[in-house]
Amino acid sequence: MLYAILCYNSEAIVSSWTQEQDDAVMARLGAVHDRLAREGKLGPAARLLPTTTATTLMKGRQPPLVIDGPYAETKEQLLGFYVVDCAGLEEALEIAKDLERANPGLGGYEIRPVSLFLPGTGVK
Repeated sequence: MLYAILCYNSEAIVSSWTQEQDDAVMARLGAVHDRLAREGKLGPAARLLPTTTATTLMKGRQPPLVIDGPYAETKEQLLGFYVVDCAGLEEALEIAKDLERANPGLGGYEIRPVSLFLPGTGVK
């Protein structure tokens, strides 16, 4: 089953890291990525650019409202995500724990099952 692991952290803290601190975190995360890739479990993963680069389309309005910035003001922001192929939730939780050990701090990892939608083929 596919799971999305959504990575939340304080953007203010992460953006205050020195290049050396950021490189160290990315190296630790790289070790987890490499293991997951060898095991055939790693799907798409992305590190999102800062929320200052975001644009949001607000639903429920006619015409839809487009605003600069993220949807909500919060202490933690969605900074990236992984898609992993796991036998079940317990395995996805173990992967999230590995990611947390590589990148400790505030925030958290939200884990959600994913239904894959491929146009023309339906939902899997």
